Amino acid sequence: MCGIIGIIGKNDVAPLLIEGLRRLEYRGYDSAGIATLVNGSVERRRSEGKIGRLEEIVAQQPLPGTIGIGHTRWATHGQPTVNNAHPHADGSVVLVHNGIIENFQDLRRELSAAGHVFATDTDTEAAVHLISRYLSEGCTPQESVARALDRLEGAFALAILFAGHGDLMIGARRGSPLAIGYGDGEMYLGSDALALAPLTRSICYLEEGDWAEVRPDGAVVHDRDGNIVERQIRRTAASGAMIGKGNYPHFMLKEIYEQPAVIGDTLHSVLDPWNGVIALPEMPFDLADIGKVTIVACGTSYHAGLVARYWLAELARVPVEVDIASEFRYRAPHLPPDGMALFISQSGETADTLAALRYARSQGQRIVSVVNVDESSIARESDAVFRTQAGPEIGVASTKSFTTQLATLACLAVGIGAARGDIGREDEAELCRALVEVPSRANDILCHDERIAALAREVAEAKDVLYLGRGTGFPIALEGALKLKEISYIHAEGYAAGEMKHGPIALIDEHVPVIVIAPSDDLFDKTASNVQEVIARGGKVVFLSDPPGIERLGAVAAATIELPEVNPFVAPILYTIPAQLLAYHAAVAKGTDVDQPRNLAKSVTVE
Repeated sequence: MCGIIGIIGKNDVAPLLIEGLRRLEYRGYDSAGIATLVNGSVERRRSEGKIGRLEEIVAQQPLPGTIGIGHTRWATHGQPTVNNAHPHADGSVVLVHNGIIENFQDLRRELSAAGHVFATDTDTEAAVHLISRYLSEGCTPQESVARALDRLEGAFALAILFAGHGDLMIGARRGSPLAIGYGDGEMYLGSDALALAPLTRSICYLEEGDWAEVRPDGAVVHDRDGNIVERQIRRTAASGAMIGKGNYPHFMLKEIYEQPAVIGDTLHSVLDPWNGVIALPEMPFDLADIGKVTIVACGTSYHAGLVARYWLAELARVPVEVDIASEFRYRAPHLPPDGMALFISQSGETADTLAALRYARSQGQRIVSVVNVDESSIARESDAVFRTQAGPEIGVASTKSFTTQLATLACLAVGIGAARGDIGREDEAELCRALVEVPSRANDILCHDERIAALAREVAEAKDVLYLGRGTGFPIALEGALKLKEISYIHAEGYAAGEMKHGPIALIDEHVPVIVIAPSDDLFDKTASNVQEVIARGGKVVFLSDPPGIERLGAVAAATIELPEVNPFVAPILYTIPAQLLAYHAAVAKGTDVDQPRNLAKSVTVE
């Protein structure tokens, strides 16, 4: 996850910018940089590697200036080089950027044709030149940013400075968090509250689509339509749990809303949108030689593994088996010598999963892990590690860790399929395009939160809830049911839709909501038949589908939640989000402890 900090101060800001970047190190990065205005001109210092290297460069080449921005970068578009490190500049504009600009290639072609010269391999530079273009046409900095935001597509956060404007910093948020900090004649921007905690106790969180003019004496916030709006300034403790919640009442909701940003960060760590390929890190074995994949995990991570089973079987044509970690060792499975064992764990410390890993190691398996913590035990004992970029997850019920696991596993499935020659170059490029769109489509889904909250209040009245899905929708049904059970304490079960008539249909009556996961894919007609069976028995169907699906079946459902129409490959990532929100709002309606549900722990380190 990239990190942003910006400061308008009374004294030289470079030391404070570096301190702020250190507080963002937990997000993960491979290069860093800062920029200030010196006598009205842009000056930058950037480096590969850790912040200590940047600090050495600044010590050798001091950087004065009372206004500046800083960034920690996790390489996405372009290698982790000094040239690709943020901040990016063209002389009149300098900015830092979290997230992804989806249409950067189109913008780059347009701007290059107009005479702009690009110096990096990043998507970010397109935003620099686009703003600069509008400045050259006579627009003010504010007008230039507003016009540029209308052109940019994707999920991102920006902090921008302008040559000759030593008292102005502009921040913008679309799908990636950004906070404003208020001081005494000083102002700040940060990608999260941890970056700003020692600098100020007064923080305002930009809402979706907001952009802000920040000056030494305060900030003017505009909504996505350009209207000036008021956003609450919160007085917070300088540290501690509450500051991490921002304006959200619970960590779980905050973490649900972070998903467009962290999914994007995760995808970009292995996805090359320039060439439409998955660029997996160097592996200590040849993926083309894998004869079988054994996936092992617990709880929510197990559901991620079930989705991966579908992806790997379809894209890589490799036999796949998925096991619950707590059962895996005790059936003493035979594992083939050409097998790969894949372990999924948010914490990387789950005791059952770690024990299963050691068993697989004893059986001569190639060990690959998907974890969110680099230094965890599972990561240290693996031959290859894929780190999700979820950042700290405080809520006990996994949300962003699950969707980033799915994003990682999707990329891994495509990568293995390509390595084995089971998908061609065009198919790989198409799947990559679908993945690149996920962060912004996730952001679109969050705009339906109020609608989902209203439905959740009705679901909260139920004693039993069923979730149905087919294909990759089946594991999402399992995950939706688990979330509802975990935090609302409502009994819920997930089923493969075709299995409903083999028993669960006996439970259905007018008091049992049935949540149906149904993207309009090749299995839609089969799912539609199951929906009709539920309705015929008086069941209340809450139908999650895209516009074509809702057009076909929405009229007979008790309620619908419309999702974007996307490539079916990425649907499980996106259909997870409304299921999470439904569980969250049901729990709030019931008054349960959302972030710390009874009897549960975030990391299960005992068997």
